[in-house]
Amino acid sequence: MAAATYRYSSHCSAQSVLSLFLALAAAVPAARAQLSPTFYDSSCPAALLTIRTAVRAAVALDARTGGSLLRLHFHDCFVQGCDASVLLDDTGNFTGEKGAGPNAGSLRGFGVIDTIKALLEALCPRTVSCADILAVAAHDSVVALGGPSWTVQLGRRDSTTASLSTANTDLPLPASSLSALLAAFARKGLSSTDMVALSGAHTVGQAQCQNFRARIYNETNIDPSLAASLRSGCPATGGGGALAPLDASTPNAFDNAYYGGLVAQRGLLHSDQQLFSGGSTDGLVRSYAASPAQFRSDFAVAMVKMGSIGVLTGSSGQVRRNCRRMN
Repeated sequence: MAAATYRYSSHCSAQSVLSLFLALAAAVPAARAQLSPTFYDSSCPAALLTIRTAVRAAVALDARTGGSLLRLHFHDCFVQGCDASVLLDDTGNFTGEKGAGPNAGSLRGFGVIDTIKALLEALCPRTVSCADILAVAAHDSVVALGGPSWTVQLGRRDSTTASLSTANTDLPLPASSLSALLAAFARKGLSSTDMVALSGAHTVGQAQCQNFRARIYNETNIDPSLAASLRSGCPATGGGGALAPLDASTPNAFDNAYYGGLVAQRGLLHSDQQLFSGGSTDGLVRSYAASPAQFRSDFAVAMVKMGSIGVLTGSSGQVRRNCRRMN
């Protein structure tokens, strides 16, 4: 919009001044409410401790839960923003995102979120959003597994919509190429550095056979011994649900071993190995493999950026009483 020049004089009427003010106000978008790490300090002081305690207990029972909760936050933020739309169940007249290709049969951790929400509703009814629970649970999962900490911004609100189609188009796939990965993250305002750092979340968690079968049977840029060992549990046909760790060296530790695995051509998914396959991200993968501190720092920065994608704040959306359905 071209800048307008206004000349004031002592003869301006009150009405003209008011008109000018209204015109200027209309030309500037209303400032969105800002997220803050202290958002619940007064309204629900025990919120963060409650979430952290529940996450630690869940991860202690099953370390895989940590990776699952982190993945929930990622899959939430990449589909219409970090608004807890991923948690909504299908009903007779509503279709959520749980049935999308990248989510169906693989997203986990919903029960942990339900437990946390019930605890918080008992403490502070209609106060802590499901979107914020996902963000904090992701952070606490990483920390519980030995990963970095970061300041979680709070104040997100929950959506009253979901998008199955967006989940099917915007979430990166196990077979994605490097260019597809870069484009998917760029659409969310995330850089190539953010993409490579956030991919390091695959230092924990597991993948299903159907998502790495083509890699271990058809691709050549894979350590032959890894491919052979994986074939024993992932047949060429059938058995698509069999699991393998994304980072076989330290599957339950949040560290930089994932990147060393990529350098050694031990990436489990095609999309993993694409980060180190003669392309533009090879150098960063080498840097993260050599420097745990650099990975931890860049991962923390990227998580804050991802956590601010498309957030609802102020009076937008709602604070759900049950994360699986709208109020």
